[in-house]
Amino acid sequence: MASVTSQTACVELGHGCYAWIAGDAGWGMSNAGLITGRRESLLVDTLYDLRLTRTMLDALAPLTATAPISTVVNTHGNGDHWFGNQLVAHAEIIAARGSVADMRQVGPAEMRALTGMDSPAGHFARRIFGRFDHTGIEPVLPHRVFDGETVLDIGGTEVRLIDVGPAHSAGDTIVHVPQARTVYTGDIVFAGAAPVVWHGPFARWLAACDLLLGLDADIVVPGHGPVTTKQAVREIRDYLEYVHEQATVRFTAGMPAMDAARDIRLGRFADLDESERLAVNVHTVYRELDPSQPPLDGPGLFGCMAELCPSL
Repeated sequence: MASVTSQTACVELGHGCYAWIAGDAGWGMSNAGLITGRRESLLVDTLYDLRLTRTMLDALAPLTATAPISTVVNTHGNGDHWFGNQLVAHAEIIAARGSVADMRQVGPAEMRALTGMDSPAGHFARRIFGRFDHTGIEPVLPHRVFDGETVLDIGGTEVRLIDVGPAHSAGDTIVHVPQARTVYTGDIVFAGAAPVVWHGPFARWLAACDLLLGLDADIVVPGHGPVTTKQAVREIRDYLEYVHEQATVRFTAGMPAMDAARDIRLGRFADLDESERLAVNVHTVYRELDPSQPPLDGPGLFGCMAELCPSL
C-alpha cells in the first residue's frame, strides 16, 4: 500500500480498490474511493466542490480509461460526499433513501446561505468552509435509491452496499468489497477527528461500528483521515459511548445542553481534531432522552459549535 503524505493521494489498496485521501485535515476535506472491475468501475463519493472533484477525476483517469465509471455511490447526504455529482452524472448514482432526504434538505444554496450569515454561526462556517467554492454547483441527486442492503456486480467484482443509518446522518452507507477485505465507511468512521452525530440515534451508530468490526475486512477507508484499520472503528465506538454516558449524567442532573458540553472533559479523546463537535453530539443525546425537544437547525448547530470552539 502506498504511504499517505500531507498531499492528496490516490492509495492503491489491492484487488482493484483505491482510496482518494484528502491531504489536508479539517471540515469538508473528505475521502473517496474507486473500485475497478472488468471494463467498468464504481466511484465511492464525490467531493465538496467542483474543483476538488475534477482534480480527483483527472488523477483517476489512468485507471478509469479502461474501466470507466459506470456507478457512483454517495455514502450519505452531507455535501462533501455528493456536491461533485454533476461531473459524473453520466453514471448511475446510488444512495440510501435517508441520504436522498438529506440531500433534498441541504444543498449548495443552503450552504451558501449559512456561510453568508452575519452571526457567530456564519463566522464559524466561513472559517471552516472558506476554502471551498459552492458556486456553479448544480445538484444532481441519485438516480437509484435502495433500502437495507444491495449487492452490485462491478465488472465481476462483488460490492455490498449496507445502509447502517440513521446514525451520523439520516442515511449512512458502508461499501464492502469482500474479495479485497476492504470497506469504505463514509462518515461512520473519522480517523483522527471527533465524529459528529447530526442525526442519531447513538445506538444505531454503535451498532454500525459493531457491524464493521464483524466484517471480514482488514482495510478501512474512513470518510475523513488516512486509510486505517478496525482500531479506528473501536476508537470511534469508544468516543460515542463515552459522550453518551457523560451527557446522560448531566441531562439527568438537569444541566442545560450547552452547559453540559462545556462541562464534559474528553479525557483520552481530547486530542481529536474538531473537538467542538461535542456541542452537536450533546444536543443529539438530549434530544434522544427528551424527544419533545425540537432539533436545532443548521445555524443553531453551527452556533453551538462556535460557542465551544476554543479558537474563536
